[in-house]
Amino acid sequence: MAAPVKTDSRIYVAGHNGLVGSAIVRCLESLGYKNIVKRSRRELDLTRQAEAEAFFKDEKPEYVFLAAAKVGGIWANAGYPGDFIYSNLAIQTNVIHAARQNKVRRLIFLGSSCVYPRECPQPMKEEYLLTGRLEPTNEPYAVAKIAGLIQCESYNRQYGTRFLSVMPTNLYGRNDNYDLETSHVLPALLRKFHLAKLAATGGWPAIEQDEAQYGPIPADFKESMLAIAHADGDPMGSNRLIPNPIIHNPCVSLWGTGSPRRELLHVDDMANACVFLMNLPDEAYNSLVESAMRPIINIGCGEDIAIRDLAALVAEIVGYRGVVLWDKSKPDGTPRKLLDVSRIKGLGWVPRISLREGIEMTYADYKRSSAAERT
Repeated sequence: MAAPVKTDSRIYVAGHNGLVGSAIVRCLESLGYKNIVKRSRRELDLTRQAEAEAFFKDEKPEYVFLAAAKVGGIWANAGYPGDFIYSNLAIQTNVIHAARQNKVRRLIFLGSSCVYPRECPQPMKEEYLLTGRLEPTNEPYAVAKIAGLIQCESYNRQYGTRFLSVMPTNLYGRNDNYDLETSHVLPALLRKFHLAKLAATGGWPAIEQDEAQYGPIPADFKESMLAIAHADGDPMGSNRLIPNPIIHNPCVSLWGTGSPRRELLHVDDMANACVFLMNLPDEAYNSLVESAMRPIINIGCGEDIAIRDLAALVAEIVGYRGVVLWDKSKPDGTPRKLLDVSRIKGLGWVPRISLREGIEMTYADYKRSSAAERT
């Protein structure tokens, strides 16, 4: 069997500043890899074919983790469907094609569990791909990801490449997106409960700092959850925070019924799984790439939780003790998304971070980042 990827191998992590990409870089560095190629979006626009091809021609990476993508929650997917399908199609098409042209040894393409049908049998097995209709709220993103994994499969068949697609479950952790209009469920819950807790104790300077660090607080959030007092003729919806007396009964409103179930994996576990797969001996890696079920593999923990219970757990960890209201006029999204992870477990990989531990780590990172910004 071939040796694992050498520590001096040239490894390109596309999207190294994002949630998954930054975790992959941390994992590689912790294992002693010292030839990691990184480019920011400002330095390299992967949606432009000429730039992507010139980069690969000049840098000649041997291994590629394709974690660059435009991502977001239900609101973002519904509001910017054109952006989601264009950006993701462009990025992955250019990177995968340039990798083939420049003889990259192995490439791991980061897909998403949303590629599976909305009414998919649970847990979702890799062979369920393309067996039913997608969830309408994220269909453009899902279609783009499906195109990427089929591109990898097609290049493997035609050109003999060794490109593998991984389907991660819902991810969270360090460097997550906390913008309340574009974030996924767990970071949105963390930030909402944190802000409401601050409001309950009159922590207005900290709320202002949080807004400067993590993005604007929507007007309806300020009015309903933080009960901002608009004094001195300040119009409703103003972005200026006016210190209030302590609010003893804060309220947080969340989308939907809380009944959908989600599987969540800490991003450090996801990164570890990606590096584990990239380092598989040739026989095991090639068996995945040449599989009759398509060259894809699920990555998750194999357990899920109702959104309502997740909200209660996050509130407990944050220390929020106020009211939670569920806005049933808003969409729930896919009823359940639980991955069948028997294939990756059969290869010897299992996650190490429990949900509670992962949320506690993420909340600590969130507060530490905000505190660092103040110094």
